Amino acid sequence: MDRWTDAWAEKFKIEQVEAPEAPQSPFWKYSGKAPLFRDAAAVPAVYTQHFGAGAQNAMASIAEGKSQTWHVSDIIDQRPMGAFQVWTVILGGLVLVLDGFDAQTINFLIPSIAETTRIPEHGFGPILSASLIGLMIAALTTGPIADRWGRKWPVILSTLSFALFSLLSARANTRSEFLILRFLTGLGLGGAMPNVVALTSEYIPKRLLAVVIPILFVGMPLGGTISGFAARAMLPVWGWRSVFLLGGILPLVISLILMVVLPESIQFLAARGKDSPKVVKILAHVAPEFAQGHAKIALAAPGERQRGVPVKHLFTDGRTAGTLFLWIPYFMNLLLIYFLTGWLPALLRDAGMSVKAGVTATAFMNFGGVFGCLIEGALLRRWGASVILTCEYVLAGMFIASFALLALPFPVLLMMTFGSGLTIIGAQGGLNALAARFYPISVRSTGVGWALGIGRIGSIVGPLIGGMFLLIGWNTRDMLLFASAIALVAFISILLGDRLSGKVTAFASASELGGH
Repeated sequence: MDRWTDAWAEKFKIEQVEAPEAPQSPFWKYSGKAPLFRDAAAVPAVYTQHFGAGAQNAMASIAEGKSQTWHVSDIIDQRPMGAFQVWTVILGGLVLVLDGFDAQTINFLIPSIAETTRIPEHGFGPILSASLIGLMIAALTTGPIADRWGRKWPVILSTLSFALFSLLSARANTRSEFLILRFLTGLGLGGAMPNVVALTSEYIPKRLLAVVIPILFVGMPLGGTISGFAARAMLPVWGWRSVFLLGGILPLVISLILMVVLPESIQFLAARGKDSPKVVKILAHVAPEFAQGHAKIALAAPGERQRGVPVKHLFTDGRTAGTLFLWIPYFMNLLLIYFLTGWLPALLRDAGMSVKAGVTATAFMNFGGVFGCLIEGALLRRWGASVILTCEYVLAGMFIASFALLALPFPVLLMMTFGSGLTIIGAQGGLNALAARFYPISVRSTGVGWALGIGRIGSIVGPLIGGMFLLIGWNTRDMLLFASAIALVAFISILLGDRLSGKVTAFASASELGGH
């Protein structure tokens, strides 16, 4: 390969070329002063076969201690995840747990709030949608801000925001108060998610993105599950206001912890090219051998810094069709998730079940989502995005239709709602991984934020049409069949997106998801 020439080996400036795809990627591991191999003859034959004879000369340059410049992304990509990176992902996951808790709290409380405040249940459609409008606005606006100014503080300020307005929601009594406070809560919730994804994904090696990002999104359904069980336990004793108080106190505490321990994105700092001391300090935690050795760290690769409005770069470099076809399943999937989680407790109560049964069924749906997100990444790597997502939507439609059309015993109904969460929420974790993988670092917050923002339009429509359907007299069966049809539309959109996006598609093959 011509990039592996003796001249390139002599300069060894990694930021000027793409990192090669080596088996297990040990070729790029350089441990400071100690040579990686004794000399050119000690380079394993697999590298010579894979990269050509120039690889031996390049490795000889390392062994002789000649000048090398490493780009931050190469260092992260070619190393296993260390404790510092794992804890960064865990912190992001905690934020998403709290995000999921506060986003779904009111869904479990609607029947109780309606009884004590005299707000009719169908009047909660606009209240649920107000929160989602806030989510949409924040997702669309905070992504470009974070791509320009950093990810850490948008995450912290967003967490503080939804903590504050959740606390204030505990004091609400009228429909207008709930409307305003849930909108403001939504602004905080919407700003947290895309920036958590962008920040944590930059500490994850590319080969692991498709696995780790869905696992990270376990936090959303896990938070919803915790919210459901908390509501079930606290409602009979302290009432609905206590659940809002818990949803405010927890993120308030976590946001104070984040101020101290959450790092800024090292790849964002490197791309700015202005924060060399910060980069070196963080790199000492990520890769101590580089910080201690002679390797130079490149602060930005050519072409990595994007100019102009970040949103326009979602449609450059052949990404137009890929972006549009990624947005369609985002829209349909979030419409489906919020339609079900927003109205399932009320629908099951109208079908003759208790409030506790509706809360339990919705919690099981979120619990299924936890398992779905845990296995989604492995499934994507094994069989590819288009195969897994289409199968998930077919199964989701079947699960939802089953408890719409069949008189199921309550334990079987719980299994069906579990399966619905496994497939639908698991698919959302997969879509989030694809968005993080599809967009470059310089516009990743914008790319993930706009995908989520477009999806939030669907999540706004879901609760609104649920309220409208109740007003015109639809029963539980009709509304659940409508939800099943949404899953079918999402299935069709994935099929079309995979075939019409061309070579630059978010629905990458299994091999592309697993590598660089």
